[in-house]
Amino acid sequence: MKYAIVECGGKQFKTVEGKTIEVDLLEVEAGQPISLDKVLLMVTGEDIHVGAPTVTTAKVLATVVEHFKGPKIDVFHYRPKKRIRTKTGHRQQYTRLMIDQIVME
Repeated sequence: MKYAIVECGGKQFKTVEGKTIEVDLLEVEAGQPISLDKVLLMVTGEDIHVGAPTVTTAKVLATVVEHFKGPKIDVFHYRPKKRIRTKTGHRQQYTRLMIDQIVME
């Protein structure tokens, strides 16, 4: 099995060819190709390449599938006997990437 661990947006993701991953919002239009160059670990069958800090000869080629919003998170602050009630919400925006190819140069 061929897979790679990449860093995108300060987070690490396991990428497998033909699968999708959900990363924080990227400023790339849907349908456009993207290259993830920060490969931390690459496994091809029996060969394991560990970066220090990255594997410079490896990269992951992906295509932007869509941009979407995650689930809404409600935040409610309440202090009894003080009449303090605040309700806010947040929806994180994500980008779904289809992993096309894991390349070792």
